[in-house]
Amino acid sequence: MNSVNSCNQPRMYPVLVTILLILLTGITMLGRLFSKSWDSKGKHCYVTGGSSGLGLAVAKLLVLKGAHVSIVSRDTQRLENAMKELEAIRTSPSQIIKSYSYDLVTATGASQALDAVCEPHQGRNPDAIFMLAGSCHPRFFIEETEETMRTQMDQTYWVQAWTALEASKRMVRDKTKGKIVFHSAYIGYITLIGYAAYGPGRMALRALADTLRQEFLLYDIDIHIAFPGTMYTPGYDIENATKPKITLKIEETDPGVTGDQYAKGLLRGVQNGDFHISPDLLGNIFRASMRGVAPSGNFFVDSLWNFIGWVGLPIWRISVDSTVRGHRKEHEEYLANKGFYSSKTKASATS
Repeated sequence: MNSVNSCNQPRMYPVLVTILLILLTGITMLGRLFSKSWDSKGKHCYVTGGSSGLGLAVAKLLVLKGAHVSIVSRDTQRLENAMKELEAIRTSPSQIIKSYSYDLVTATGASQALDAVCEPHQGRNPDAIFMLAGSCHPRFFIEETEETMRTQMDQTYWVQAWTALEASKRMVRDKTKGKIVFHSAYIGYITLIGYAAYGPGRMALRALADTLRQEFLLYDIDIHIAFPGTMYTPGYDIENATKPKITLKIEETDPGVTGDQYAKGLLRGVQNGDFHISPDLLGNIFRASMRGVAPSGNFFVDSLWNFIGWVGLPIWRISVDSTVRGHRKEHEEYLANKGFYSSKTKASATS
């Protein structure tokens, strides 16, 4: 009898998981039947970081849905290439598809960019703001400098915060409804070695979005924030150039998605009116377990996700901590090869 039970238990696990996922999907679809979806057709959608990666993927989906799309990026060559792709898929000759080159890490840049994108639309503010610009350069905290720390905060927080501030002022002043979509990451929910300079900005965005969701009930402005995991985009290769080996090892369990795949989930969440958007398994577990006072998408579905997180996340944390401790010797060798210990006197003198 014992041998029969030991054989059946591992077989039952995937069956139970499958049943649970089917139940979650069914409840979610049932909830969607009673909700009104936002339609981007004919709307003016402003996409920052729209020249490549997730930004370009979202811009392409919006164009295919009949939206007027404005993309903004610093790289003029990428903008030119992106425009060729967007023009090739337009669904109507009346669609207004424009590109602009601005640096959005300052309030002035964010304001100038909005002035430019509003001009072809009789000065009206965009109906939806998708803030997808940013970059990630993970490394060990003790390798950071004042310059890299400030740059990461610019590229994770301020590059979105300034645009949100300027856009919301215009929406309130003109008494127009609209959508403001922030872009965070798994790191906006959890902490992970190597992201000490990157994580605070992503978590700050979550705090900003959570606050504005409540505050902007005064103005009928919808706030959304997305929390993707690993995405295989051009930015991912740049990110991995500085990413510690231990971080890469921990992230091996994240299957990752392409920018096109995640763009569909992001836009679906915005259309459905979701606040925290995490259209994948791990993201939903993190979201349901750590959303604080943010509203849930579906009470029953999120209760199930929360239960999975309650059981699984402590196990995940223990596993990650163990992996980090096991990396200690290799890490000391890495620091020695980088000359970190020999620069102790210099570092102390400048601190």
